[in-house]
Amino acid sequence: MSLLPETARRVDEIAARAQATGQVPSLALAVVRDRAVLHFAGAGEQPRPDPKTQYRLGSITKTITATLVMQLRDEGAFALDDLLYRHLPGTPIGGVTLRQLLGHVSGLQREPDGPWWERNAGGTVEQLLAGLTYEKLAGPPFRRYRYSNLAYGLLGAVLERVTGQGWAELAGKRVLDPLGMKRTSYAPVEPYARGYVVHELDKTLHEEPRLDSGAMAPAGQLWSTVTDMAKWAGFLADPAPAVLARETVDEMCTPVVIADLESWTGGHGLGPQLFRVGERVYVGHGGSMPGYVAHLVVHRRSRLGVIIFANAYGLSGGHISEVALRTLTTVLDASPETVAPWRPPTAPVGEQAELCGRWWWMGREYEVAPDGEALVMTGPNHRTRFVREAPDRWRGTEGTNEGEILAVVRSAEGGVDALDIATFVHKRSPAHLA
Repeated sequence: MSLLPETARRVDEIAARAQATGQVPSLALAVVRDRAVLHFAGAGEQPRPDPKTQYRLGSITKTITATLVMQLRDEGAFALDDLLYRHLPGTPIGGVTLRQLLGHVSGLQREPDGPWWERNAGGTVEQLLAGLTYEKLAGPPFRRYRYSNLAYGLLGAVLERVTGQGWAELAGKRVLDPLGMKRTSYAPVEPYARGYVVHELDKTLHEEPRLDSGAMAPAGQLWSTVTDMAKWAGFLADPAPAVLARETVDEMCTPVVIADLESWTGGHGLGPQLFRVGERVYVGHGGSMPGYVAHLVVHRRSRLGVIIFANAYGLSGGHISEVALRTLTTVLDASPETVAPWRPPTAPVGEQAELCGRWWWMGREYEVAPDGEALVMTGPNHRTRFVREAPDRWRGTEGTNEGEILAVVRSAEGGVDALDIATFVHKRSPAHLA
């Protein structure tokens, strides 16, 4: 797949306008799909953007930290509802859970103690933990969305304590190497873009130091390229089982909290941020470190994503997330929808054949049809796919009754008399109001 020429032109225009109006030395933007760059648009000359030039990811790093947490959860190292003190004994804020830390609903304040960690060399895990006091809890858990860099520093400390390995080593061995992200690194590796603050008055560039975040690295340390982040976007859309099961990535992308309770346009899962634009929901994360801003956003169903980097601490008069969301929406709106060819269904057999056809509940008609070895029930505002677990027992795997049991009710003669779905009894005739 490649972008239509007019769509590519519009993406180029978005990138050029963002660099010019945002007054950033360099801006790199890519539309990606299936782990590959479909279209690259660069603007600016300091440096001239290239898909293999590193920029700093900032808080996009948090999605990799969250992946490490979910890996170890799946392996049985801990549960997400473990209290923090179980893994960091003695901490005065041990009453929050790993799940709350992942979803930014722990009540923790945004930053650790001491000088601004993004502009100073980071300390050790022991120093981070020593700076914790009960006052770090700015509010009770789950009361509201409260974004916390400190939360991800603590998750990194948990990973280190549980595994005996440093966060950087874990990220490399467990995520970056398996996905072939060879240009994603803890520290910058040439070629990389130098980061700047653009003076508001005279527009001069002031280069920022590139410091090691130490114990706060899990919140925003990594460097990467457009080419490598295409692989990460591809993983979020279509997970690699060697890194994380699809079901676990789906869990990560499920809302934990809505960030804006008035408009419901943003939220947070177990690591990824969630963005609603019209009728679509995107997943990803933004990032910033002194001298850099970045954003990654993915539409999982279409497997399309956008990655954007700039080497200045913010865009003048705007936000990099707006550019990323506008670009992805533009591409999706212009992309022709893939239409699957119709194929005649395979004739149902056995118990599956007994259950297919029309059913009625409360005067409403439903239809059960085969879907491979599964069944699909459709009706008014209803669609559920059921998979057989045992004779006369089917489990909803997706749709309206996901997780619910369809139990086959048989007559004394052994024929199918009804379908009982979570106490909602469906009959063959509308005359029986169940």
